[in-house]
Amino acid sequence: MIHGLDRGQLSSATSRSIALESWATAGVPLLRAPRDLVTELHQRHLPQPGTTVIAVLDRDHRVVASASASARPHVTDGWQHRNVLLTQLRQITHHDLRLPAPRRTAVLLRCRDGAADWCEQDGAWMWALRDAAALHGLRCGAYITLTPSGWHVFGEGRFGRKPHAGSWAQRPLHTVSELPPRLPVADLPGHCHSGGSADPGQPVPSWQELSSAGRGLSPAAG
Repeated sequence: MIHGLDRGQLSSATSRSIALESWATAGVPLLRAPRDLVTELHQRHLPQPGTTVIAVLDRDHRVVASASASARPHVTDGWQHRNVLLTQLRQITHHDLRLPAPRRTAVLLRCRDGAADWCEQDGAWMWALRDAAALHGLRCGAYITLTPSGWHVFGEGRFGRKPHAGSWAQRPLHTVSELPPRLPVADLPGHCHSGGSADPGQPVPSWQELSSAGRGLSPAAG
């Protein structure tokens, strides 16, 4: 048993999923500000359908680490998902296995297509989150989905319309960075100053005029 999780009872592939009713009664800690958490994770990772975001919260429910990855679709066995989450946790934060009780919480945000209702893939990810959190010494936290209709925290009944699964495509795309201010011709690199003050009222000669003037010049006598 690791932090209250008896892994011996979860050895068969058929049990590597959690039903919605079991999740609702599992004692998962409530999020203090679910909308703010979802918005923060969305801004950090811009998840698209097929992307999962694992995050670690401290005692004050602040995000101290997070990572995202693409998941294999239509997988209903939580074993494979658990390995993905555990690898991510080991890359972004230290484990708390030496502590007598978990002090930090792992939460999962899954962006997917389809309806907001629970499905078999959700059950597999719930199992994966619970097992990965236990193996890393963390408390198992909320499971959140991001669908075309919005976000939904399972087991809490809290939801919202924004962000949703398509919000990543609605963000403005900045393809050109801000340009520096244009400099006067006399201040450009390589331009030679005449030593006198330029008359702002005098028109600037065109290149045709400069070219004609240049053809009338003779080489300096040696």
